[in-house]
Order: sequence, then C-alpha cells, then structure tokens
Amino acid sequence: MIRKIFLSEKELPEAWYNVAADLEGPLPPPVHPVTHKPLSPGDLAPIFPMGVIRQEMSRERWIEIPQPVREKLALWRPTPLVRAHSLEAHLKTPARIYYKNESVSPPGSHKPNSAVAQAYYNKVEGVTRITTETGAGQWGSALAFACRLFDLRCKIYMVRVSYEQKPYRKVLMRAWGADVVASPSPDTESGRRMLEEFPDSTGSLGMAISEAVEDAITHEDTRYSLGSVLNHVCLHQTVVGLETQKQFALVGDEPDVIIGCVGGGSNFAGIAFPYVARRLQGAGKPRLIAVEPTACPTLTKGPYRYDYGDTAKRTPLLKMYTLGHTFVPSGIHAGGLRYHGMAPLVSHLTAMGLIESRAYHQNPVFEAALTFACTEGIVVAPETAHAVRAAIDEAVRCREERREECILFNLSGHGHFDLSAYEAYLAGKLTDFEHPEEAISAALRHLPEI
Repeated sequence: MIRKIFLSEKELPEAWYNVAADLEGPLPPPVHPVTHKPLSPGDLAPIFPMGVIRQEMSRERWIEIPQPVREKLALWRPTPLVRAHSLEAHLKTPARIYYKNESVSPPGSHKPNSAVAQAYYNKVEGVTRITTETGAGQWGSALAFACRLFDLRCKIYMVRVSYEQKPYRKVLMRAWGADVVASPSPDTESGRRMLEEFPDSTGSLGMAISEAVEDAITHEDTRYSLGSVLNHVCLHQTVVGLETQKQFALVGDEPDVIIGCVGGGSNFAGIAFPYVARRLQGAGKPRLIAVEPTACPTLTKGPYRYDYGDTAKRTPLLKMYTLGHTFVPSGIHAGGLRYHGMAPLVSHLTAMGLIESRAYHQNPVFEAALTFACTEGIVVAPETAHAVRAAIDEAVRCREERREECILFNLSGHGHFDLSAYEAYLAGKLTDFEHPEEAISAALRHLPEI
C-alpha cells in the first residue's frame, strides 16, 4: 500500500509556471490609486524590488528559479504527497484522497515558498529591511524566517485579533528576529488614524497592509512584501503543483478534483495553476474548488470589480472579487482567510468559469479538522481545515454516487499554534458567523468607479 510519494531534492522544480502566459489576453491591468491610469513598473518601484515587479507583469510561461532560492527551498522541498487511506476507510468512500503536505516547512506552511524568493530579490537589489502584514501569522513567520536566511531586518504588522488569539505565532516571528506589532498600531499615520476612528478595532488585513506599505514608502532602505493576492506570489507557489504532477505520475494517478482554501488565493493558486492549462485547452477535469469562510465570502458573494488592496487606499487598484476595502470581517480563527479581496488571477479564472467556489461556517470546518486529525494524525490550521471540509464532502458525494474519483487538497499548514481555536470548538464556544448582506452592501458602496 503506497502512502507517501516522495521526490528527491534534484527533482525540485527549476522554473515557476506563469498561468498568465496561457490566458487568451492580458489580465485587466492594475491601476494607479491616484491617477486611475494603468500602472507602469516605475510606479511600483518604491514598494517592490524590480525583480519582483518584472515577475508581476510578466507573460512569460516559465520563469527560472534562481539557484540561491532553490538551495533555500531544498531545506524542506520537495514536500510529500500523501494518500489518506485512513480517512478513506473512515468515510467508506470509493474515492482516492491525497493531500500535498506543505506543513513540513520550518514555519509550518506553504508561505515560505514565496517569502524566500521575495527576500532573495530584495537582498540582491540592496534592500536591508522589509515590511509586511500578517493575518493568522503564517505569512509573518514565513517572512521572518526568510529574512533571517538572507540577513534582512523585518517589521510585521499583525492583525490585532490574531495578535491576541495566536501568541505563539508572535513568538515564532520574534525568534527569527522580526519586530511584530498589533495592527492598527500607533507606529504609522494610517494606523493612528484608524485607532482614532475605531479605538476598539479588531483590525483587518486591509488595515495592516496600509501600515506596512506606508512604512515601506517612508523609509529609503525598506521595501514591502506581500504574502498572497499578487501575480508574483501565485507564481512562486506553483512549485507545489509542479511537484504534485511529478508525484502523481510516479503512481500512475491524476486528480479529478483539486481543492484549496482561499483568503488571498496563494496556496490554492500554487496547487491548482499548473493544472489550469489543461482546463484552458477545453479538458473537463480536474474540477478546481476554492473554499472560503462564510464570515468573509469574497468569491461567493463579492462582485468582480476594481478595488484597493488596503483600507487607506495606498495600494494599486486591482480587478478582483471583493467585499470592499472598508470591509472588516468577524474575528474567526481562520485569520489567513479574512481578506476582503481575491487574487486577480484566481478572480479572472473564476469569472471564466474554471474555478468553483464554496463557503463554510466555523463549526463544520473544525468538525472536519478533528475527523482528519483522528484518522490521518495531523492537526491542521483553521485555514486548511476549510479544504479538509470540502475534501470530505466530495468524498461523501463519491460514496453516495458510487464514483471512484481522485480528490487532491493542499494541506497548507499545521495547527500547532492554533490549539486555542480547537479548545474553543471542543468547549462548544465557536460561533458560526455569516456576514450580513447589508454590511457587505455598505462596504461595496465605497468601491471606486473605474
């Protein structure tokens, strides 16, 4: 019985896959927040290093992974593809369930796939300090780790509700030398303005992005780094799906369904985009399912419109599914899925009908996570638990329809620092929250006209 499919270090991908190259036309362009004209590379120079900007705007299909980046990725990559035999038996399903285990990275998630690359491009261009935001802390810990690898200083604005809910994420970031503050914070003009208007705010990723971008553009030695949403982040994450394709070839199988949780869209893009070319060519499979929380239903309830990526309107406008840049979600434990917008590439493919979306409440998500922990032995992050819920539902569908399908999901991170969320679930204290339509409508009234 084959359970784990490994690749050797020499089989680590040598190039990232850029799905933009296979689209019929270019994406709707990012727009300058002041002039409302399409961005030029120079407009992004105060925020990102030029190596990252070129990738953001590229339509080249394959982009070489620099050798120093491959050497750092090889600390934990390639990651295993695992057959979930015990879960299959528990569900009595004819489906074959696999998961790509990204939790084996040093920070415990998929996030360092892009953090290492971004830290490298900043280092080679002489940047000495990087700022960023983080929701649940997975991206913040990944960037702190990457900055330590390349001897860079790091300032992290952590969404306040997660700063309070997840203390050990802060410890991990600080262990790698990062400076971590709760957002909104008194450290920036935008943070002080938000605190004055909303002194008891739980924060949001939009607010934290505003602070991190402001910090970067007001310090000459500093650039900003983003952990999801943008094209270059999705690009870096494709090492996940590229490895997965090689691993399935080794066992003579291939997925009929691919599932990933979505907040900004990076881990879903990482596992799904290498398979998108097949769908673009008219093939019927695999189905691609993006899963989000009902508390932040970006794909399932948001319109496909131009919007700012942050609350203070400092970032470029992107065409994406959005709940509005003023949207502040409830303090659910899946902090990494509380972003108001969705990656433009994920949004575009969803609008094309190539990606399905669904939303779940917290309690059924944690129920699925405990089923997975009791069968496969891994306590997953609350974000990943959304993908587990969908995988279980798909496996049950296969049982009821008597279909032998192959289901793949991205195990994007472990939940070792999220045990307070499991404690709350086991004590019956988790609340299922569905963001009211009137609150979404109110936030959407602030969308710019582009």
